[in-house]
Amino acid sequence: MADRRAPEIYSIAAHRGFADALVAGLVPRYSEAGLGLARLTLLLPSSRAVRTVSEAFIRHAGEADGPVGLLMPRMVVVGDLDLDEALGPLLDPLGASAIPSAIDPQRRLFALARLIADTMGDDAPGGATLLRLARETGATMDRLLVEDVDPADLLDDSVVDIVPDLSAHWQKSLHLFATVQVKWRAFLQESGALDAAARRNRLFDHAAARFAKHPPETPIVAAGVTSPAPALARLLKTVSELPQGAVILPDFDLTLADEVWDELGRAGAAPGPGETPFARDDAVTHPQYHLKLLLNRMGVAREEVRPWHRKGLAAAPPERSHAIGSLFLPPEASKAWVDLPTDKRRLAGVRIMRSANPEEEAQAIALLVREALETPRKRIAVVTPDRGLARRVVHHLARWDILADDSAGRPLSQTAAGRLMLLLAEVMAERAAPVPLMALLGHPLVDGGMERGIWLSQLRRIERSLRGPRKAEGLEPVERIVAKHAEPGSPMAEWWRTVSDTLAPLLDMADREAVPLADCLDVLAAAGEALCGEKLWAREDGRALARFVEELRLNSGEAAFALAPRDVEVALRDAMEQIAVRPPYGGHARVQVLGLLESRMNRADLVICAGLNEGVWPARGTTDALLAPPVLRALGVPGSDYRIGLAAHDLAGALGAPEVVLSRAERDESGPAIPSRFLLRVQALLGDLLPRHEETRAVELARAIARAPRAAIYPRPRPKPAAEQRKVAISATALDRLLGDPYQFYAAQIMGLKDLDALDADPTPAWQGNVAHTILQRWHEQRAGGADPDIAPIMAAVLDEENADPLTRGLWQPRLLAALEWIAGEVRAATDREVLRVEEKGAMEVEGIRVHGRADRIDRLPDGTLAIVDYKTGKPPSAAMVADGFALQLGILGLIAERDGFEKARGEPGAYEYWSLGKSKSEANPYGFGYVETPLKIPPKRTGIELEDLLPLTSGFLLKGITRYITGDAPFTARENPDYPAYDTYDQLMRLDEWLPRMDEEEGPA
Repeated sequence: MADRRAPEIYSIAAHRGFADALVAGLVPRYSEAGLGLARLTLLLPSSRAVRTVSEAFIRHAGEADGPVGLLMPRMVVVGDLDLDEALGPLLDPLGASAIPSAIDPQRRLFALARLIADTMGDDAPGGATLLRLARETGATMDRLLVEDVDPADLLDDSVVDIVPDLSAHWQKSLHLFATVQVKWRAFLQESGALDAAARRNRLFDHAAARFAKHPPETPIVAAGVTSPAPALARLLKTVSELPQGAVILPDFDLTLADEVWDELGRAGAAPGPGETPFARDDAVTHPQYHLKLLLNRMGVAREEVRPWHRKGLAAAPPERSHAIGSLFLPPEASKAWVDLPTDKRRLAGVRIMRSANPEEEAQAIALLVREALETPRKRIAVVTPDRGLARRVVHHLARWDILADDSAGRPLSQTAAGRLMLLLAEVMAERAAPVPLMALLGHPLVDGGMERGIWLSQLRRIERSLRGPRKAEGLEPVERIVAKHAEPGSPMAEWWRTVSDTLAPLLDMADREAVPLADCLDVLAAAGEALCGEKLWAREDGRALARFVEELRLNSGEAAFALAPRDVEVALRDAMEQIAVRPPYGGHARVQVLGLLESRMNRADLVICAGLNEGVWPARGTTDALLAPPVLRALGVPGSDYRIGLAAHDLAGALGAPEVVLSRAERDESGPAIPSRFLLRVQALLGDLLPRHEETRAVELARAIARAPRAAIYPRPRPKPAAEQRKVAISATALDRLLGDPYQFYAAQIMGLKDLDALDADPTPAWQGNVAHTILQRWHEQRAGGADPDIAPIMAAVLDEENADPLTRGLWQPRLLAALEWIAGEVRAATDREVLRVEEKGAMEVEGIRVHGRADRIDRLPDGTLAIVDYKTGKPPSAAMVADGFALQLGILGLIAERDGFEKARGEPGAYEYWSLGKSKSEANPYGFGYVETPLKIPPKRTGIELEDLLPLTSGFLLKGITRYITGDAPFTARENPDYPAYDTYDQLMRLDEWLPRMDEEEGPA
């Protein structure tokens, strides 16, 4: 074994720009005649870092004088578990075959699920919840394995001693985890495999031992690797001690005072035997904490780290690093801000931008990028952990043909291909409920092999008919619609054949109590291919989906994992959230949109750090789902706030750019947002200098782009259509609207505008009324034929025809049946009156205008007069409403009857009745349903309208409406009578909210 030398460790300050400064120092240090830099091996943290360093070499070669062309070093990826990256071949050579292979992640998930189910017995959750618990268990295992914590350490005295102090929940969770660990180790031993994190540790130790025993003859440099995992720290120590080795750390602050360094805490160095390597007061949120942890685990003193004196092409002034160091001082050291000299506060080139909301923030960022691109060769990076904000920026830049890909990618569940698979599972879970069914069939990838326009035209016809109260589950509601519209061989018939043949297997599977996940994936994939063809598997999201489905199908089948069909969509979504789909390399050469992981080691001339709000940057701290914080501390695992320190380090590195914009939105989708603790520190450090560092121009431009010229105040609508347009018929139910709110009559009767129901809407009063009227009509018609039927079967048949949802039937049907049976009983008991007609249509002419209506029921009274009956599913109108002209339906029907407008029910009207299906008002039956109301003043009523006055009153209102609006020229004024209880159907059309608040002050009363 060769003699070891003192470790060679360097630090590149934040202001120098890591990748470019690294290359600027490597080229003169390792270049030589012949192969030159090609003999150098670089250990880099991730594939993204390889790309970043490669681009830095290219830029350096372009700037340097001399021959064109460059042989770059060999770059080996240390690998990032968070990015699901494999180790490079240098660290995972063929010679390491003695180390068992890593277990497949999907196989591991299902194996853990089975072990958890066996351990918990009858208390075990099922389906998607079990998989979620298995995934959380795996994440906790990885957290321990990365820290080189053996599962046997759970039985160590340091852990056992604190168990009694834990709550019952944490004790139960710890017991479950420890039990599963014992079974899991036996399973791995039997399988001859290792966890991926454990295998990486073995490979790191294998490489370290190999390097120490046989030092490479060529130089090896580890650059940008900051993970303080113990096994990786041992490898880095070995590399730093090689004859031609070195370790180069990014953004390590050599200017921190010793007392500040000590205030960071233990950082993995236990002060004595039996004490934990981490203390409660460790400054884990400090950006230098994980670097101190790394040095402690390497056994390297801070004084042994030397500065890297080269700088990159995009270097900032040296004062920037001093300001960054002051910016992130821990609590006690922050007191020094009071006496901090100006040169330590200098943040020239740093601007702070505040926007009103994420959309405005994205627009302002896009404007900054576009403006910066006007400067030749200037490079711009937008860094944010908020993927939604990143996508907004990308879309805004695309408006100017600036193609910038979000290199952090999107979860598979949010891509087109992934969303289609989830919609198929949702259709199965909800048995083709209208909302998921229409979302699936309207998905951008779906065309069923037809021309896309033809497919969508058929879909829109179906969707229009499906709107309204929720239909029963299954495809039967759609089949009935198709039967009404489709001719054999028509495009709709072909459309329906494709849909029904494709979805039938899904609905068959939905009827089963539990299904093997592998079989379910087969059916979902087949359905997706039938609807989309090869488009489903095209592009990067389709290829990622294909890999995901194949791996999940293989491993779930091997594990014989089954779950309820309703849980499949949740299980798939949870699994897809773990898979990031990144765009292919491309886009604008000088613009990058990066996540925090992707931004490490990167540098640009302008860096825009966006989304600087609490909960975003840094992300909200999370507690481990299975192990309590005291247990993790006893095991020597950093707390959850440790990742806040990593986020701070990412920001510190970004702040080293020549130009930096720190951006946040004052509100997000949920309400007011809290500024990031990092941004508040920047503002506090700047103090009185803050106004000089505010970026307002881009925000003003963003607002100007979205700001339309101020519109004039919208007046109260008073449309005046031409005379020929006014001459429309008046229905018995429309006269109220004409007199109370003429604009609504204008919109409905003259413009012909109808309200469009939503899919899966709640049952409306209109729908309930139509159902009740249909039931009563059929019952009366069967009685007129000589039968005396039970009304319950008729009700059931009508609800079946309406495909009423089971929930609707369960909640409404008992009340409806009670009210209908009351009506049937009252009709049977009324031997002194005869039901003449039901749902009888009639009409008359008044001033040359047709007035028409339909009577729900017309009875013949003993004195030969007619009783006009109107069924109401709710509360009937009061006599006062009739007198005010707000409920004239019975009066209009009486006028039509008086003029013999009902051909099969002639006679003088002598009674007007509302038969309500509402809750009974009878003291004898307080819990029943159904009662009779009349607007007339008939004893024992002391109020109401006299019988002889109703028709003259109604006639007067009718003539007023006709002469003013139909044959006259009065405007159809919106909300002319403020007391009219109008529907809100046309409020948006009349722009009510715009003019109503200003009506009194600008127009005066109408």
